[in-house]
Amino acid sequence: MWRAFRLTVLLTTLVLVAGVALLDRARTTSWQHTVWVGAFPVNADGSAAAADYIAALRQRELAPVAEFINREAHAHGVLIDEPVNLRLYAPLAAPPPTLPPDAGPFGRAWWSLQLRQFRWRTLHGIAQAPPQIALFLLYHDPARAAVLPDSVGLQRGLMGVVHLFAQRDQAAQNAIVTAHELLHTFGATDKYAPDSDAPRYPDGYAEPGLQPRYPQRRAEIMAGRIPLDETMQVMPESLGQVVVGPATAREIGWSAPP
Repeated sequence: MWRAFRLTVLLTTLVLVAGVALLDRARTTSWQHTVWVGAFPVNADGSAAAADYIAALRQRELAPVAEFINREAHAHGVLIDEPVNLRLYAPLAAPPPTLPPDAGPFGRAWWSLQLRQFRWRTLHGIAQAPPQIALFLLYHDPARAAVLPDSVGLQRGLMGVVHLFAQRDQAAQNAIVTAHELLHTFGATDKYAPDSDAPRYPDGYAEPGLQPRYPQRRAEIMAGRIPLDETMQVMPESLGQVVVGPATAREIGWSAPP
C-alpha cells in the first residue's frame, strides 16, 4: 500500500515537472537568452579527500567550462553575449539515484523517474530563480577508484550526472568531461565508436577537411580524443585543445542543417 502511494505521488510530480521541462528544453536550445546552469557538488564515496576537495571548490574552477561553451557558441554564430552561465551551488548531502549495473528496461525507466524527482527536489529548494539545467558533480577519491563510473547527460531531464576525480591535477580533464555532459543536455550525441572510443570520421573530427588528415590538432568535444593516425588517439590536455564541430553545432541549435 505504501509503495503504491509513493509511486502515485512520484508519477504525479513527474507529470507536472514534465510540462515545465518541455518548455525549458525549447528555451535552452533557442539561444535567444542566456541558459542558466547549476553545478551541485556531491561527495560520491564519502571520502575525506572528496570532502576536502569540495570544501575548497570555487566558482572560478568551473569558469573554463562556461568559457569554452560561450567561445564555441560565438564561433558558430550565436549572437547573445553570454550563451551559458554556469553557477556553483552548495554541496548536496546525498548523491542522485544510482543505475544498477544489471538494470533492464524497466529498471532504467524507474531510475530515470527517480533521477527526475531528485532534480526537482534539488531545484525546488532554491529560493531564487532556479537554474534551467542541473549538473550533479560527483567527486571521487582517486586513491579509491582508478576508473570512474560512466557519466550521463540527459536532454529530456535537463540534467547531468558527472563523475569526476577529487584531485587538483585532474581539473582540466574534469572540465572536459563536464563540458561533454553539459552538451548532452542540449541534445548533442556522442561521436566516437562505442567499441574502441575512437572518434568517428567525419563528425568526430575537429578538422575533418584537414590535408593530410593526420595528425589532427584538436579534439571534437563529443568524441573526446585527438586522432593522430587511423589507429592512435590521445586525450586533449585541456579545453583549449577542444572544439565543437559542425555536426554537434547543428544538433544543439547553433547552426541550421545544411
